[in-house]
Amino acid sequence: MTTKTTPPITDTELTRLEQQVSNLLELLDRLTRENRSLRTQQETLATERAGLLEKHNQVRNSVDAIVTRLKSLETGI
Repeated sequence: MTTKTTPPITDTELTRLEQQVSNLLELLDRLTRENRSLRTQQETLATERAGLLEKHNQVRNSVDAIVTRLKSLETGI
């Protein structure tokens, strides 16, 4: 039975791996911040949308009331 032995990691390989880990950690940090920012934006936009829908409903109700009054004026003439 033959056993394979892996050669020891060289300083160059170790330095390359350390750099890759460092790069991955920086990427993780950047993506975490970006994700947090996007979630905050999403919450802000959802709140804004809810306010706009409420205004839309108020305007719709006002227009419906105006149309109803105009129709009653037409039939009253």
